[in-house]
Amino acid sequence: MKGVNSLKIGKIIKVSGPLVVAEGMDEASVYDVVKVSDNKLIGEIIEMRGDKASIQVYEETVGIGPGEPVYSTGEQLSVELGPGLLEAMFDGIQRPLKEFKEKAGDFLNKGIEVPSLNRDKKWEFVPTAQVGEHVVAGDIIGTVQETTLINHKIMIPFGVEGKIKSIQAGEFTVVEDVAVIETEKGDVAIQLMQKWPVRRGRKYAQKLNPEAPLITGQRVIDTFFPVTKGGTACVPGPFGSGKTVVQHQFAKWGDAQVVVYVGCGERGNEMTDVLMEFPEIIDPKTGQSLMKRTVLIANTSNMPVAAREASIYTGITIAEYFRDMGYSVAIMADSTSRWAEALREMSGRLEEMPGDEGYPAYLGSRAAEFYERAGKVICLGKDGREGALTVIGAVSPPGGDISEPVSQATLRIVKVFWGLDANLAYRRHFPAINWLNSYTLYQTKVDGWMDQNVGPEFSKNRSRAMSLLQEESSLQEIVRLVGRDTLSEKDQLKLEVAKSIREDYLQQNAFMESDTYTSLEKQNKMLDLVINFFDEGIRGIDNGAYLSEIISLPVRERIARAKYLPEAELSKIDEIKAELASSIDELINKGGALNA
Repeated sequence: MKGVNSLKIGKIIKVSGPLVVAEGMDEASVYDVVKVSDNKLIGEIIEMRGDKASIQVYEETVGIGPGEPVYSTGEQLSVELGPGLLEAMFDGIQRPLKEFKEKAGDFLNKGIEVPSLNRDKKWEFVPTAQVGEHVVAGDIIGTVQETTLINHKIMIPFGVEGKIKSIQAGEFTVVEDVAVIETEKGDVAIQLMQKWPVRRGRKYAQKLNPEAPLITGQRVIDTFFPVTKGGTACVPGPFGSGKTVVQHQFAKWGDAQVVVYVGCGERGNEMTDVLMEFPEIIDPKTGQSLMKRTVLIANTSNMPVAAREASIYTGITIAEYFRDMGYSVAIMADSTSRWAEALREMSGRLEEMPGDEGYPAYLGSRAAEFYERAGKVICLGKDGREGALTVIGAVSPPGGDISEPVSQATLRIVKVFWGLDANLAYRRHFPAINWLNSYTLYQTKVDGWMDQNVGPEFSKNRSRAMSLLQEESSLQEIVRLVGRDTLSEKDQLKLEVAKSIREDYLQQNAFMESDTYTSLEKQNKMLDLVINFFDEGIRGIDNGAYLSEIISLPVRERIARAKYLPEAELSKIDEIKAELASSIDELINKGGALNA
């Protein structure tokens, strides 16, 4: 690789905010990293015209003017992958925020270089491969216990194949050699750390069809609109409809082993909340801090706009790295709208022809490039391990209008749509996912999995509950026009049961211990209970019981409160079911129609 000094030094001719144009750059290539001015600001070439390079600078460009030098590195924007990623907080181009603060104080200073991974910390390396063993790219040669939850696997980098010449156990920093591989082109030293260019997806052996759902414990998602491990989902919604809380719930409860959270152009104070909260959240499954399996990338709305564009790629490359180890990984991008805004700003400064609403014409292909990196795969390496990467992107359409370009470009790609609704949020119905316009394209796969692993009736109950909610919507129209009393008793019962599905099942309190997470077993029993109330109600009406008496049964209170039952007391739901059946029997025996 060409060194910094061997390439021709360019000269700045124009500065326009984060865009710098330099001439004399004919030896450089698109996406090369450059150092701008004597302050050595980090930038990336995004366009070449003759010997003029347009550079997007990832730092503040105030005080830089024409005539200053530009040094090319000949390398692409890459991230450092190795022990030390977990529990860390980075900015958009993987500069560690804590180390940055120690070096520069509370505000970002120009041109400060901080290595992404700590070069001094020693990690305990345990080899799992022997000298003389033939290894290929992706093979695991040893492990590092990075946190109490995640065992970091050291893999052979892409493009290396040969025999292990030497390998040693002990404590090493990320840049010290732990093994030497004898290849056809000579010896290659292996460190704990490897680099990978962010704009290129990491290689895998084969892509698989995702079937198992990513269980989140959020009833409206798991039951009605599930996403698979290795799937893609988007959460569009207006301000205040609970996008960030949905993302947090995902990070906390989703059964992914590693979480990468990218705060992309989020408000500074919201991101601060995330940075403060996450270390304090106890991972319910392990009793340890959630941070022990989390990587946070923060690029707030007042940080350099160009780094916002890079933050998404930084996040997904780190996520792919953990996927390659054979882990199930989830990445939250909050929010891709603000990433698209950064694209728009750079496109405007490059004086490109604008597309829809000023966004660049390539918005759709860039969004697809990002989401297509999700998937369930067989990783590289001889052991054929499986890894999954699930991508959940939040979209913030202005005024909640999802017909705008970013939402539409996203919906064309992703397979799950959780449409957040401002009206539901105003009514304090959270999660405010609208059950009538949300959808999932993984439904048939997940239904088969649920029936097999949770309960044989699960998918049947789900489709019955969904049809009741849809019928409620059409019946509400009639009620508004001519009043409720004009409906038949069975239709009135449908309204009652739909209300029960909405309030007792779909509504969930993220801040209440017994309700914030619901296991699949509990979801199955709760849904079965509500559907059972409908069946028993129909039986009662058919046998002459009054609707008013069915609706006012004391057992209904117990049905409504079933969601607050702790996971250890699920047998009580069966008791409620038995009580419901006997209450309906009593009403039938008492008789209604005869005494009228």
